[in-house]
Amino acid sequence: MTYKPLDDDTILNVSQTFKALSDPTRIKILYLLFHEELSVNEISKKLNMQQSTISHQLKYLKQLRLVKNRREKQMYYYSPDDYHVMNLLEQTIDHIHHTDQEVK
Repeated sequence: MTYKPLDDDTILNVSQTFKALSDPTRIKILYLLFHEELSVNEISKKLNMQQSTISHQLKYLKQLRLVKNRREKQMYYYSPDDYHVMNLLEQTIDHIHHTDQEVK
């Protein structure tokens, strides 16, 4: 495979994605949404966090196209936009569990 440098837009997008994944609240939200589609209210209850905090983080994740929403009457339900980033998150969690077991 021949090396081809990444363009600046791709580098910026990768950096923004990793920045999104560096926040504990966003990781909790993404991991929860990986398992089920939920409304802001449901997410805030399950994570025991303020709705305003959840809404703010979902807006950020949606701008990066890490989550999407669908409207049902007056309620919005959130889910992963696609599973590429979710796979990355899952692999990272698996890696942490794997390395934790080796250290102990």
